[in-house]
Amino acid sequence: MMTVNKQSMQKLYVYIENIMIIRNDITRVKADVIVNTANPYPAIGYGTDSAVYAAAGEEKLLAERAKIGNIAPGQAAVTPAFQLPAKYIIHTVGPSWEGGNHGEREILHSCYAVSLKTAAGLEAESIAFPLIATGVYGFPKDEALDIALSEIEKFLEDHEMNVILVVFDRKAFELSRRLVGRIDEYIDEQSVLQAGQSEYVGFRRYHPAAAEESADSIREKSLDEALESAGETFQQRLLRLIRESGMDDVAVYKKANIDRKLFSSIRRNVNYRPKKRTAVALCIALKLDLPAMQDLLSRAEIALSPSSKFDIIIRYFVTRGIFDIFEINAVLFRYGQPILGE
Repeated sequence: MMTVNKQSMQKLYVYIENIMIIRNDITRVKADVIVNTANPYPAIGYGTDSAVYAAAGEEKLLAERAKIGNIAPGQAAVTPAFQLPAKYIIHTVGPSWEGGNHGEREILHSCYAVSLKTAAGLEAESIAFPLIATGVYGFPKDEALDIALSEIEKFLEDHEMNVILVVFDRKAFELSRRLVGRIDEYIDEQSVLQAGQSEYVGFRRYHPAAAEESADSIREKSLDEALESAGETFQQRLLRLIRESGMDDVAVYKKANIDRKLFSSIRRNVNYRPKKRTAVALCIALKLDLPAMQDLLSRAEIALSPSSKFDIIIRYFVTRGIFDIFEINAVLFRYGQPILGE
């Protein structure tokens, strides 16, 4: 996992395994590769392109860029980084936003995919991206962020690389107001429901028939027999669910944003007790519905509480069949909750 010098950046928004989103000047970020939102022609453009040339050394970088010639939208080319704190610059040409009906999204997907593939070919261990095409090209920032994260997530399923997404404007990675509004409403609903249930708890605290049924079930078995018939541990049930899912270990721990070492510890220890955010992340990676999630969590003595914002948010996404851990983590961060993973 990357070490983060928090003093060198203005704001850390969210950090999960292999991905960091920061507010900073990309020309000051240390990485093996810096991605530049390039002019399609060998000339200095505006915004990020201008800043990269100025920091790297305009004369030398422009001479290298001239050797490449034109770059088509969605494609990329490599030059040395010269005075930048990097080894290489990958120049990629983003789409100019014309309303979204001229292939802009497909081009932007390609910018990220081709740049990441190129960086892998350079054997880079780290890469820093700007939010491509959101400046003078006018691509909507919320959509651009979604595309960036989707391509990065896809790439990291099969590759090990530290990816830094660098933005200037906090608005570039604010959650949509519609989503926040829906979750605010859902949290309020759960609070009202919990309050209503607590008012009537006295009527549910004791029921003679239920108490007698419980006593009968206890009398049927001795304590030793009950202990011998204990079910699967968290680790045993988790490994069974992984086998049944058809996924391998690597796919699961990457989707859960936990590292290989931690997952190895879980696999080795039949009585492993995970942290709550780790256990929930594994449930999300396996796309468990709410009953299956609650069953797995209960085996680690973890419950989802109606009074916890973290738990309410997890319920919100799971009951809607949404298992995008990047989106869930962004929402958890927005509400001041711990993010999923290790």
